[in-house]
Amino acid sequence: MQKAPAFHEPVRRWFEASFPGPTRAQALGWPPILAGQSTLLLAPTGSGKTLAAFLTAIDRLMFTQPPDKKARCRVVYVSPLKALAVDVERNLRVPLAGIGAQGGALHLPTVAIRTGDTPASERAQMLRTPPDILITTPESLYLMLTSQAREILRSVETVIVDEIHSLVSTKRGAHLFLSLERLQAGRELQRIGLSATQRPLDEVARLLGGGSVSGSGKKWKARPVTIVDAGSRKQLEVRVEVPVEDLSKLGELEELPSGDTSRGPQRRSIWPSIHPRLLELIRAHRSTMIFVNSRRLAERLAAALNELAGSEVALAHHGSVAREKRQEMEDRLKRGVLPAIVATSSLELGIGSSRRRPSPRGCSGSAAPRIKSAESPKGSSFPSTAATCSAAPRPPRAWRWDR
Repeated sequence: MQKAPAFHEPVRRWFEASFPGPTRAQALGWPPILAGQSTLLLAPTGSGKTLAAFLTAIDRLMFTQPPDKKARCRVVYVSPLKALAVDVERNLRVPLAGIGAQGGALHLPTVAIRTGDTPASERAQMLRTPPDILITTPESLYLMLTSQAREILRSVETVIVDEIHSLVSTKRGAHLFLSLERLQAGRELQRIGLSATQRPLDEVARLLGGGSVSGSGKKWKARPVTIVDAGSRKQLEVRVEVPVEDLSKLGELEELPSGDTSRGPQRRSIWPSIHPRLLELIRAHRSTMIFVNSRRLAERLAAALNELAGSEVALAHHGSVAREKRQEMEDRLKRGVLPAIVATSSLELGIGSSRRRPSPRGCSGSAAPRIKSAESPKGSSFPSTAATCSAAPRPPRAWRWDR
């Protein structure tokens, strides 16, 4: 812990007992974050960058006198994915409990989640007793700023924006950065941006930090943001698989065998050829994520795989599935109990592309055999028509996953 001398002794003891030492992302990121500077941290998945951002906040919350109950919320974590927000809330329990067990803490921080899935009773409780750390999404942050809930945000000192690469080029991101300006109005606010794939760094830092307009309203000045580049390139293994000999024959009418004509003419489909290959990939890996374009296709593909396997090997994961059911699926997948999930964009956890383009119409992709594909960047893509082959990925050597 020599790279982070400002941590209190209980925090240092817990960290040294839990980890062999700081990662490169933590060693480089802690000095500016501890100094209160807005920081953009680029580091690979699994490098501890989320802990790098949170540990400084936890140290401050636990070893300073807590403010009045109504001014208790001082850290906001913004995740573009509800599933990731749930993960972070669960992962925060370990350092909070571990540091608390070391003794000497003046306050044990509370954590709450505010998303579209949060019940009304929990939202009301949050207004009465604001949490020290609030985990939310861009949309829910906006709704809080435009309602009575904005009162609990007046005391916020630090905002952590995770997976910032998925926001910088979208209207959703522009909306979030506008919300951050509203949150910062009239005070200082430390902003911390995290991602494994974000470039160009100077442009992302400009968006993260925002800026202010001079008194005359004629000149805009960007706020300073410290850029910490702890990134590294990884070898990718990506394949485009076509399980039929001739894609040009897809859609043609099949010749009906003599006898039964009640079912009418049938057109050739690629799916009966894709299903066995997908099942083979699922059985070859501990956990597999399969991305498709629509909820209907997710349900149909999961049902077809289960029928082919003769047992439950895959479940459909999309926004229409109840929150409790989605969380159960995600937990089962991570523990290796559920072999596969067929998902829409509802489960893009750590896909290692800074701008993951939607699959072309009629094209589905089997993502990495782990829930965090950036840890093992390996996958396959299955074009379902000859036309969609033109949208298939280029060789990895030509890819720019970080821009």
